[in-house]
Amino acid sequence: MTRSIVSVLKTRPETVVEDFGRLMDLAEYHKFVPRDAGVILKINVSWQYYYPGCSTSPWQLEGVVKKLLADGHEAKNLIPAHNSTVVVDPHVGQTNNKQELVLNRYGLVPIFLNDPPVKWIRYEPKKPMLALDKVFTDGIYIPEPLIGRSIIQMPTMKTHVFTTITGAMKNAFGGLLQERRHWTHGVIHETLVDLLEIQQEIHKGVFAVMDGTIAGDGPGPRAMRPHVKNFILASGDSVAIDAVAAKMMGFDPLSLDFIRLAHEKGLGSGDVREIEVRGEDISGVNFHFRGDEDTFASRGQKMIYHGCLKCLEKPLLRSPIVPWSYLASRLYHDVFWYPFIGKKRIAEMMKTEWGKLFERY
Repeated sequence: MTRSIVSVLKTRPETVVEDFGRLMDLAEYHKFVPRDAGVILKINVSWQYYYPGCSTSPWQLEGVVKKLLADGHEAKNLIPAHNSTVVVDPHVGQTNNKQELVLNRYGLVPIFLNDPPVKWIRYEPKKPMLALDKVFTDGIYIPEPLIGRSIIQMPTMKTHVFTTITGAMKNAFGGLLQERRHWTHGVIHETLVDLLEIQQEIHKGVFAVMDGTIAGDGPGPRAMRPHVKNFILASGDSVAIDAVAAKMMGFDPLSLDFIRLAHEKGLGSGDVREIEVRGEDISGVNFHFRGDEDTFASRGQKMIYHGCLKCLEKPLLRSPIVPWSYLASRLYHDVFWYPFIGKKRIAEMMKTEWGKLFERY
């Protein structure tokens, strides 16, 4: 059986854009991203504010776009895609994260999957689902523009309050589910496996490019501690790249349910021993990140999804009163955490070479 390939490189600000191209070649990206089909560039905006390591970096986006254009892909066939959430505005986010500047530089026009005129159509998965059909009993709906094209997921390397780590598999969570995707948080691991199953059915190919130049530790995706790590990763196996990233962050990949379930279903390789890592020797890499930390907001969410308030999940999060939870999240993250904690951490990161690179964009 052919082993999954994950390429890993060390990089620096002076060479990072070109290094992304080398990284993609090492992972044999051309096998997953054919030139005869459109390419969805699934950008990650986990927060509309800039926070280091939180969202797709401008150098990550530029590295991918520049490589595709250099290899003969036409700009008109490259489709940057954003999704919105109930607490994040991607229109503002792409500006604050300087993704818009990169897209303008290369003449690319993004689509916003949750905005008109994008159509969402009912999709009948070819294989049994673990959770989605039970959560969305009125049908599974996906964005029509994603069907029949290849996709490049562009996550960052960070921890997450619900899934311990977030990467290529989690990056599809926004793009393939409508804004009521929070209904699936109680079965988030099964949901990510279902979404990978759907991706493999609807796309010409699936590829992932992960930025770990600045990696996030703690209660992600927003309230993290950013660390300069100087790594970038790529793979045509979403399970494998998440497994390698998890290993590098200090976790046993197969102890994470979404990786284990996807591995058991044959959707990719979650066992690092079965993965061919090209580029850097990561055998001794361990960031010692923590995956057991919560914020005030995430503790409350977990009580609703898994704890003593489970019986109130539907009235609290699936009824007309649900905007209370959006307001609570915004008050905590945007009004309290970002001004009083986040900005201090950003100021420290701006003193690094990566911070200086971000400011130069």
